[in-house]
Amino acid sequence: MKIPKKYEGILFAFVMSLLMALLMSAVLTLVFTGLDQQFITRWMNGFVHAWPIAFPSIFVIAPLVKKIVAALIE
Repeated sequence: MKIPKKYEGILFAFVMSLLMALLMSAVLTLVFTGLDQQFITRWMNGFVHAWPIAFPSIFVIAPLVKKIVAALIE
């Protein structure tokens, strides 16, 4: 099943924020608490708190980043 093109921005924000929140929460959990039997539980707890912030943030940050990149490209 393909998603209509008009939802591209929402899908981009969803996937980008999901992957970035998963990655960053894993790294920060590992750095600050270490790898032990409770790592996955702490990681998922961090992710659950990070993703609701990351998802709407993409809508605000992505247009700004596009403008910055456009200004830096010849």
